[in-house]
Amino acid sequence: MGRSGSGEVWEWVKTLGLTIILLIIIRTFLIQTFVITSGSMEDTLLVGDFLMVNRVALGTRLPGTDVRTPGYSEPRRGEVLVFDPAHEDRMKLVKRLVGMPGDTLHMEDKLLFVNGESQDEPFVKWNDPTGDDEHPWMMWQQDHLLNEEDSSEYRPTRDNWGPLVVPDGHYFMLGDNRDFSLDSRYWGLIERWRVEGKAMFFYFSYDRESAAPLSFLREIRWDRIGRRIR
Repeated sequence: MGRSGSGEVWEWVKTLGLTIILLIIIRTFLIQTFVITSGSMEDTLLVGDFLMVNRVALGTRLPGTDVRTPGYSEPRRGEVLVFDPAHEDRMKLVKRLVGMPGDTLHMEDKLLFVNGESQDEPFVKWNDPTGDDEHPWMMWQQDHLLNEEDSSEYRPTRDNWGPLVVPDGHYFMLGDNRDFSLDSRYWGLIERWRVEGKAMFFYFSYDRESAAPLSFLREIRWDRIGRRIR
């Protein structure tokens, strides 16, 4: 191979290397993709939705460290966030932020109250009128009750719990499909550093549960692509 051929190969290698580096930087610090595989956020998010997640807004944790890059905003109540849950090391979850640091939360017969005010949540889906039983996972809530003297008799259920006080540096997350979502009611609060980013929009969507052959081509949800996530 002549010099010109060697030069072309070297240029190709440099271009490929630079592309890989840029992709790593973008994926680590700027944006993230996320695929919905469960129905815990229906009908806001559907199984087979592909999300684009803004990582730079909230700052990004440097891989292998506790150091975060500075963001330009903070999480806000009502936003749909992607985060790293404490109970599962290799899992990313997406839920809606309903409780900010210092908030007092409780639920009465499926109705959420924040700081004593009932919440208008048109995005919430309720499907199961039964199943409101005590759950052992929910007993973590005893340590965060507004009235500590009630802890010995506290028996939370899916649809009735609290009032709880969210401590500094923590958030309370709920799925929009409330009857079928494992969320902060069960596995607890989320620390600020675990938040990965804000869900922005759908860049692809198809009916993943369809039995049709090549469903990722034949069952595309065109009306969802490009739609902003609220």
